[in-house]
Amino acid sequence: MQRFDVMWVDLTTPDAEEARDFYAEVCGWRVEETPVENYVDYTMVDPVTGEPVAGICHRQGPNEFIPPQWMVYFEVPDLDKAIAAAIRKGGDVIDGPRKMGKLRFVCLKDCQKAYFALVGP
Repeated sequence: MQRFDVMWVDLTTPDAEEARDFYAEVCGWRVEETPVENYVDYTMVDPVTGEPVAGICHRQGPNEFIPPQWMVYFEVPDLDKAIAAAIRKGGDVIDGPRKMGKLRFVCLKDCQKAYFALVGP
C-alpha cells in the first residue's frame, strides 16, 4: 500500500435517519443498514455499481466524541509513523487506534482542530 488516497467518508450526526433520507434523495444513493451495538448506522451505496460510497453514523457509542460532520479517512502506508507525525505537527489523537479488519484506524484533530482519520497497517 503506497497510495495516499481518501479511503472512506462517514457523516456523524445526531439524527442519522434524517441525514440518511436527505443524502439518499439528493445523491441518489441506496441505503443498507449496518448494525452497531444496539442501534443501526447506514452504508450509502452507489445504485449503479453496488459499491459502498459513504457511511452515515449516529453520534453515539464509538462515535460520541465526533462533532456532527463528514469525517474523511486517509489511507497511509504506516499508521504509527503518520500518528507520530500528526502529534509532532500539533495534532491530537481523539480515538484509537482501533482494528478494522486487517487494518487499523485512528481519529485525530489536525493543527487547526479539524477532525480527520487515518487508516493503515
